[in-house]
Amino acid sequence: MLSAIQLYLSRQASSVFRYFYEQFFLILFGWIPTVIGIAIRGVFYRLILKMNGSAAIENGVRLRFADHIKLGHGVYLDQGSYLHACPRGIEIGDGTIVMHGAILHVYNFRGMPQSGIKIGRNSLVGEYSVIRGQGGVVIGDRVYTSPFTQIIAVNHVFDDPDKPFVDQGITAQGIVIEDDVWLGAGAVITDGVRVGKGSVVAAGAVVTKDVPPHTVVGGVPAKVIKQIDGSVSKPDRQIYLSK
Repeated sequence: MLSAIQLYLSRQASSVFRYFYEQFFLILFGWIPTVIGIAIRGVFYRLILKMNGSAAIENGVRLRFADHIKLGHGVYLDQGSYLHACPRGIEIGDGTIVMHGAILHVYNFRGMPQSGIKIGRNSLVGEYSVIRGQGGVVIGDRVYTSPFTQIIAVNHVFDDPDKPFVDQGITAQGIVIEDDVWLGAGAVITDGVRVGKGSVVAAGAVVTKDVPPHTVVGGVPAKVIKQIDGSVSKPDRQIYLSK
């Protein structure tokens, strides 16, 4: 029983002291709703994580290894989002939004030096999206992930038919998503992939190879559908711009 408790605590915080220290603030302030709770957490959560400026954290946000979380100015964490930042942590750039139910989990319980999640400025992590950072995930500026996207920087080894795959280890090469990329709903980005600047990944696509800049890919596995070259396919469409 003691060993099970020790294992649990080691996967929740940097130390036993940090676990109870962080849980104190999460229990005391994490449930408070509305803008009042956001304001209170904006003050007191600075004691458990790093904030560069002001960040808005809704009630019900789950944080683990909070001392390895860094939030830029204007970051918004929606209700039900979950950040687990065991070393080397999670860094979210200015103005980025993490929507309801999204999971950012470094999941590095093997001591890998490349693990971590870094997201640039003015990006959006869509509802119920999952980012797993064992191999390291680097996401650029103005990257939008639609609901239920998965960015999974890890893969299991299953070469030996006589050994359970859980005993064969993992590979963790990492994922890079460059600036100005849009990932459609349900898209999956697998380990070892780089998605080039200005690209679009269609809904439901499974990306297993690098995506060139300024291309649209789709399918399982994903293939190039078109180049983004400035041509307008539907000149009569109505376009709405942000104010």
